[in-house]
Amino acid sequence: MNDFATLSGRVNDLLCAVNALQWDSRVMMPAAAAASRGQQIATLKGMARELILSPEMARATDAAVDTATTETERRAARAMVEARSHHARIPADLLQAQAEQAASANAAWVAARRDADFTVFQPYLARSIELARAQSDALGFDAHPYDPWVALFEPGETAASIAALFDRLRDGILPILDAARGRPRPRTDFLSRHFPAAAQQALCRDLAARVGFDFTRGRLDTTVHPFEISQTHADVRITARWEETYLPMAIFGTLHEVGHGLYEQGIDPDLARGPLATDLPGLYAVGGTSFGMHESQSRLIENHVGRAPAFWQAHFGLLRDAFPDQLSDVSLEEWLAAINSPRPGFIRIQADELTYDLHIMLRVRLEMALLDGSLAVADLPEAWNAAMRDDLGLDVPDDGQGCLQDVHWSHGYFGSFPTYTIGNMTAAHLFETLSRDPEVAAGLSDADYAPLRAALGRHVWRHGRSRIRAEIMRDAGANGAPEDAYLRHLSTRFG
Repeated sequence: MNDFATLSGRVNDLLCAVNALQWDSRVMMPAAAAASRGQQIATLKGMARELILSPEMARATDAAVDTATTETERRAARAMVEARSHHARIPADLLQAQAEQAASANAAWVAARRDADFTVFQPYLARSIELARAQSDALGFDAHPYDPWVALFEPGETAASIAALFDRLRDGILPILDAARGRPRPRTDFLSRHFPAAAQQALCRDLAARVGFDFTRGRLDTTVHPFEISQTHADVRITARWEETYLPMAIFGTLHEVGHGLYEQGIDPDLARGPLATDLPGLYAVGGTSFGMHESQSRLIENHVGRAPAFWQAHFGLLRDAFPDQLSDVSLEEWLAAINSPRPGFIRIQADELTYDLHIMLRVRLEMALLDGSLAVADLPEAWNAAMRDDLGLDVPDDGQGCLQDVHWSHGYFGSFPTYTIGNMTAAHLFETLSRDPEVAAGLSDADYAPLRAALGRHVWRHGRSRIRAEIMRDAGANGAPEDAYLRHLSTRFG
């Protein structure tokens, strides 16, 4: 296994360097550097791909398959076999074009979003879709060009399986939403007062540490669209946005990214620099086993921990100390009611739990249509706005609050949106299961999250990519349909 471990480690090193460049491009890089940064990332990803497909890797992988003595070793070798098959089907010039396109498209998206002008981003999106279709053709599909993409982010899922799941979930969410809309709305005016960015950042750093984020192995920085990215378990970066006129954006955005960060910080160090801490088909250094599993950890911390009464019973004083003038007339009960009230809005990352998945379903329908050609890129804003009226009863005021609000398509991430809803369901299922442990339950009641972190570390985090989502859930004792646990959670919180 030595040659295999060495070569696999080099692949991971290259992709960690890519992550560092991507973090910089979204946090600190000057806008004019976008084109050169795209070339740099393309070069490093190309080198990683060449190493995966090299004769040396072929020999080392064959030897690893033959000599593996543990299940972890067998899975690591199998991951490389599958990655070699995947990359052999994608032309090198397509990979190069995608990496370069992602950098320039992201810069265009930032400008378009700032000016709320879709026409600035339109040609870049059209090119990204063209490249995405080329990848679907290269990988092959039976039913829909979306299938290879969603499988890349959530193995085992297809356009058809996602559509069926969303139909079931939608049927369960809408009655809860209708009932919630019929009740008096709580007071929410105080959420939109002026909250200085520096004070928000200090508060969120404190909350992140209290939940368990290790700042000796991580950072919290500022960006346009919050994200988490890691360069191994020892260097995990999270980011947030400080909306000075809407406080929940920073608090729950930070807790969301903390959930991602805890997952990466919790990966078994023995898996570092190897196939089981690397998304080899996606050429991405990440320890989480899938995007849906990763999202489950962020939504668990954001919603099941961060919106729970026990969390704010312990930390409301900290919040009031951070903003004494802004929140002097707000009680704990008013705060809890406000942050857990259903209020259909334009922005996905500001959406309440009850309407959040309707945002996801909208995006998935549209990106499926963009990929199969039934929706022209030029018609996206109109289609988006019509869907918002139908699904949430809202008239979108501009493209910035409409089809330009998410960063994903600028990065060429088609097929990743379903994983947010998969993450929501998985989070509810896992939290419901682990909360049956008396020690975890007692900790949650006292805002002591060490027992929960220990349980998540044992069942989820430490395994990296050595176990798939279904195995993790089964071994944790989470039985039954995940949407059932999620609907129970929504009914309890909003009903």
